[in-house]
Amino acid sequence: MSKRGKRKDDDDYVSDEDAPAKKTSKKDSDSDDDIVICELSRNRRVSVRIFQGKVVVDIREFYVKDGKQMPGKKGISLSMDQWNVLRDHVDEVDKAVGGGNS
Repeated sequence: MSKRGKRKDDDDYVSDEDAPAKKTSKKDSDSDDDIVICELSRNRRVSVRIFQGKVVVDIREFYVKDGKQMPGKKGISLSMDQWNVLRDHVDEVDKAVGGGNS
């Protein structure tokens, strides 16, 4: 595999794939507009926030700077239309990865 296939910072993250996502409905202390829905791993979380006046579902990696959790560049913010399309296809994705019950 070429060097391009492996990201330099992949080793910085601990995989919590087998651990259940931590759910919370509290507001994130780092931003007044973010509502943290769940923590996917130590450095990844799903949140709902307002961005430029619109509600988005944000799936993002975080890093620590000066003792505070800060959002990183790696992530995606889905508009409500995009979120609804993804949500409507979750069963198909689940089936494709072998997790479907059908």
